[in-house]
Amino acid sequence: MKTASFYKKINSDNVRCLACNHYCIIHEGKKGLCGVRQNIGGRLYSLVYEKIAALHIDPIEKKPLYHFLPGSRVLSFGTVGCNFKCCYCQNWDISQISKPPFNQIFGDNINPKDMVKIAIKSGCPSIAYTYNEPAVFCEYMIDTMKLARKSGLKNIMVSNGYFSSEVRSKLVGLLDAANIDIKSFSEDFYRKICGATLKPVLENISALYNLGVHLELTTLIISGYNDSKSNIQKIADYIASVSTEIPWHISRFFPAYNMTHYAPTPVEKLEVAEKIGRRSGLKHIYMGNL
Repeated sequence: MKTASFYKKINSDNVRCLACNHYCIIHEGKKGLCGVRQNIGGRLYSLVYEKIAALHIDPIEKKPLYHFLPGSRVLSFGTVGCNFKCCYCQNWDISQISKPPFNQIFGDNINPKDMVKIAIKSGCPSIAYTYNEPAVFCEYMIDTMKLARKSGLKNIMVSNGYFSSEVRSKLVGLLDAANIDIKSFSEDFYRKICGATLKPVLENISALYNLGVHLELTTLIISGYNDSKSNIQKIADYIASVSTEIPWHISRFFPAYNMTHYAPTPVEKLEVAEKIGRRSGLKHIYMGNL
């Protein structure tokens, strides 16, 4: 455990977490929605600091990032926990495992200094904070980012975009690139499927772009949920309003977690989305999970 940097005390017993836009009020002994930030004795602690649940060397295109250090390898890691509850999550066995009914915290101990050494020894010019939502382990991520930057490595976030403005302000000068999900352009989808809201995601995308962070965006197309032409059009138009140069990754859904009874998304749905994106002026569109 490590005392969290992103929280404030409400009174002697209760705290407000500042890691993401849920801004959870956490009572003594309780955890936030992510399951990895706990109030102990009136102080907030990260339960996953230096606890690695997943560590791999990936092609950077797997993040997916197609326009940032193309052809390179990236050291990728994540912990358990997530501030979303997506019922189709591909990485549910680490992202949802910290929550009821599982309530599990696990991972191998690797400190930020050693993480940077692993990246350098492996010949990776960058480190990606990924697999689960990095906002829930923001202290660990930022400490690693600082050392990575000093060693000449690039920092990459793969995120649902729901991190707080407080965390975002600490990423200035540290974050080089990000892939952020736009899961839908419907608040109803975000509330029911993700347990969150859309507006903070859009605000973070625009803010990172204005900070000069290299951005690529991803939308997982799920038949019957977010595949309507009007929804796709709204996503494409929003991206174009930020910049038509931002790459858009349209990914095909495959059954996972609590949606194993659903069929994979027909490829034709992705082709329709691509055409809509082209008409909106987007210059770089990629279909994935094919």
